[in-house]
Amino acid sequence: MNIENSVHIPGKWRFRFVYGIALLLFLVAGGRLFYLTVVDKAFLQNQGEIRAVRTEVIPATRGMILDRRGEPLAVSTPTWTIIANPKALWKLSSDPLLGIGPEVEIARLASVMGVGRTWLQERFEANKNRSFMYLRRQIPPHEADAIMAANVVGVSKTKEYKRFYPAGEVASHVVGFTNIDDKGQEGIELAYDKALVGQPGRRSYVKDLSGNIIRGIGVEETERVGENIELSIDLRLQYLAYRELKAAVTEHRATSASAVILDVKTGEILAMVNQPSYNPNDRSQLDYEQLRNRAVIDLFEPGSTMKPFTISAALMSGQYSTEARINTAPGYLRFGRFTIRDAANYGVIDFEKLLIKSSNVGASKVALSLPQDAIWNMDYELGIGSPVGIGFPGEASGVLPSHPKWHPSEIATLSYGYGLSVSTLQLAQAYMALANGGYRVPVTIFKQDVAAEGKQVIPHKIAKDVVKMMEGVVQRGSGKAAQIPGYRVAGKTGTVHKVGAKGYEYDQYIALFAGVAPASNPRLAMVVMINDPKGREYYGGEVAAPVFSRVMEGALTTLNIYPDLPEGLREVRLQPKKAPYQVVQGG
Repeated sequence: MNIENSVHIPGKWRFRFVYGIALLLFLVAGGRLFYLTVVDKAFLQNQGEIRAVRTEVIPATRGMILDRRGEPLAVSTPTWTIIANPKALWKLSSDPLLGIGPEVEIARLASVMGVGRTWLQERFEANKNRSFMYLRRQIPPHEADAIMAANVVGVSKTKEYKRFYPAGEVASHVVGFTNIDDKGQEGIELAYDKALVGQPGRRSYVKDLSGNIIRGIGVEETERVGENIELSIDLRLQYLAYRELKAAVTEHRATSASAVILDVKTGEILAMVNQPSYNPNDRSQLDYEQLRNRAVIDLFEPGSTMKPFTISAALMSGQYSTEARINTAPGYLRFGRFTIRDAANYGVIDFEKLLIKSSNVGASKVALSLPQDAIWNMDYELGIGSPVGIGFPGEASGVLPSHPKWHPSEIATLSYGYGLSVSTLQLAQAYMALANGGYRVPVTIFKQDVAAEGKQVIPHKIAKDVVKMMEGVVQRGSGKAAQIPGYRVAGKTGTVHKVGAKGYEYDQYIALFAGVAPASNPRLAMVVMINDPKGREYYGGEVAAPVFSRVMEGALTTLNIYPDLPEGLREVRLQPKKAPYQVVQGG
């Protein structure tokens, strides 16, 4: 039998068989399509959106930095950033005759951005396999709108925030600044970045292949604004101190300077300024040296400004009373080849005259008569040699040397402020404790409603007695230029040789004045440090004391602190005199 004939199917039946198979396949496909588009349409939507949905970060506003009166020191302003999708741009068909293609789009974009076409095209070519590229960051809205009006394929804009500093260079060392990504780089911005930075949110869009938004899906997570930080700084005092310090640096051709004002009762920093400074709103010419917050970083020997604490240690020892007298004759003190000298032979003097004449011999003899660790213990209790602890980056701890056995010359030099080092803030902290009846409260850069718990480091009566002695320095001694009409002022000058590579430099100085006011009931403590004045005047009483006077006078009146001089003396200001001697180890 022929096999072909045995399986032969008539033509019409073969046609029906093929047609039936095709119909069956069509019904299966149609049914599946119906199921996906009608019954289970969410599946297709989800698969499509997986390929087209983009999640966008919602930037969070960084917290503000404010002064104690609510004045803004750092704020964030909204800006726009232009971004591009190079990969989408290079997928365009290119036909120069029809005026389409990546090169044409880049040329249009370069024109509206005001940049070179070749430069922009090279950037796109270098990133052609990427889907993200910055074109221009943090620009004003009108510039962003002009670029977006060109409708260039793959180009879009996103919102960002840019930091602005209303006080400019006046508060730059306190506030610091952020980088273009809104991360803290210096000052409070860096030290408290975690508190200031907000929590970004997220929202989703459906976009086409060119990156254009088709529709919004919704916000997945709402952004959280960063915390505001309220500082203890009073911007009015900050401006005043900055202006006077800058003028003094210019007048005396000094290398640098710093000044700090503290609230005696609360430990709050009311002003902290430095020279040189910088404008955080324009960092195009920024020099690293300008960034230094010298008030907390730079160290120096405090010189004669430490003598009030030597007297405090003497009175605390019980070996001396306020009426004690010290014989400084013959005006010098020898330790082998090392000699300590006064400007003259002052003979027998009391503690007040020791401060007025700034007698190194007197301070040394007092210190040598005490237990060998008495001066060290006094300085340590005042915070010398330890960080103040306000949280600033790079804060220096200072140097307070400790020896198992002290050489007499080491004790002597420590008594008049050599052989140790402090920052301007540390020295202000010590004077704050003395002015506060010997009660040392923690120093803070944040506004305080109630003073933090402190420690009594000098007996109240002794602290008051020493402050009264310091008034004599301003009334009759080297600190006359620190006088303020209507107010009693207590303070101490200091003029210190700078340390060089081979020891002390005898033609380079640091001029200091540390003081408190009003002396009858001190409210403010202030230290002025001027580094390397190069003019004819370089003594602390000539260079630093006048700055103290002008700034402290403005601070007292600004804060409505009532004058404490008797009515008849409130308008009297003694004219400062030049120091009649040329010895700088004293004041």
